[in-house]
Amino acid sequence: MLDRPVRKLIDPLLEFPAAFLAARKVPANAITVLGFLLGMISCVAISQRSFGIALFFILANRLADGLDGMVARRIKASDVGGFLDIVLDIIFYAGVPFAFGISDPTLLLPATFLIYSFIGTTGSFLAYAAISAKRGITTAQDGKKSFFYSVGLMEGTETIIFFVLFCLFPDNFATLAWTFGILCWLTTMIRILIGTIEFRRTP
Repeated sequence: MLDRPVRKLIDPLLEFPAAFLAARKVPANAITVLGFLLGMISCVAISQRSFGIALFFILANRLADGLDGMVARRIKASDVGGFLDIVLDIIFYAGVPFAFGISDPTLLLPATFLIYSFIGTTGSFLAYAAISAKRGITTAQDGKKSFFYSVGLMEGTETIIFFVLFCLFPDNFATLAWTFGILCWLTTMIRILIGTIEFRRTP
């Protein structure tokens, strides 16, 4: 829901570093993998209840995620890059609640519910993208993407907001996770409804 307005604010700030990296031929895929590794470090930090360190590496992960696409568009975007971007993001997203579950066994239920909720948002997102690609539906509203991005109540920006809140208020993880998970399921239901209506139409 917030991805588009937030990207309009953040992308101009990333223009210079993206241009700097592209000029030096830094591979976008290398930035993607580095960002993933930073995200995994944040998960390890969470599991050890080092939430300040975790927050730093979560934000570093998101910085890399913003830069890799911008660098790729300056050098040469590739299907491999788009594939790595979405797969590694999904692993990182699921890793955060999993790490909270490791940090405190009493948090396993809300952590598991949140990961289960991610299955709904991710599955509906990828299914919508796959059918859209089959029908030749594209959009360049937010810049060139590897595949069609369907909007939703809970998107990347909202996910990071909750991750930041998890680290700032770890004692409230359970409440935040249940809330986030419910909002994820609302997003899934909205996507199912929109997809069912949209894909009933003859392409």
